[in-house]
Amino acid sequence: MTDAPPTASRLTQADAEAAVRTLIEWAGDDPDREGLLETPARVARSYRELFSGYEVDPLSYLEKTFEETGGYDQLVVLKDIRFVSFCEHHMLPVVGKAHVAYLPTDRVVGISKLARVVRGFARRLQIQEKMTAEIAEAIQTVLKPQGVGVVIEAEHSCMTLRGVNAPGASLSTSHLIGVVRDDPRTREEFLRLVRG
Repeated sequence: MTDAPPTASRLTQADAEAAVRTLIEWAGDDPDREGLLETPARVARSYRELFSGYEVDPLSYLEKTFEETGGYDQLVVLKDIRFVSFCEHHMLPVVGKAHVAYLPTDRVVGISKLARVVRGFARRLQIQEKMTAEIAEAIQTVLKPQGVGVVIEAEHSCMTLRGVNAPGASLSTSHLIGVVRDDPRTREEFLRLVRG
């Protein structure tokens, strides 16, 4: 279901900095210019943060659950989870928001954990369709709810800054599991809550 983080020998900070220097030269500038001297180190550090999803298992965020729900048996919906990811085809930012819901069976998870799952998958090279499915499948796998719904809306810089140059265009994807997919009333409730 999820791609395991790379465990083979990792490249070093110095390797990453050398690659950035090469890109600066390839773009036509001088990496030894005063304004660019520290750029390779800064870029490498920022990429370490932006791709931190490879260093975590997003499913682990869902392990601590709560069974004392007071009989709650309706959808749990967390909307507008903002994220930044990177298109795996062009390594350009994908900026958007995720809406995540599940219909609990007998336990719930802290809501911040849902946001952490989104971030864990977002902080990798991604395509939005895969990320949407990964988030939904992770929740289904660990919490085993009656159903899961995930909708993601995002703007892809690979399309808005280059290529077709279509600023403002956004992509919407969804992945529905169980009753959120199969029961028309539950599906409609989920979509209505997401649309707000």
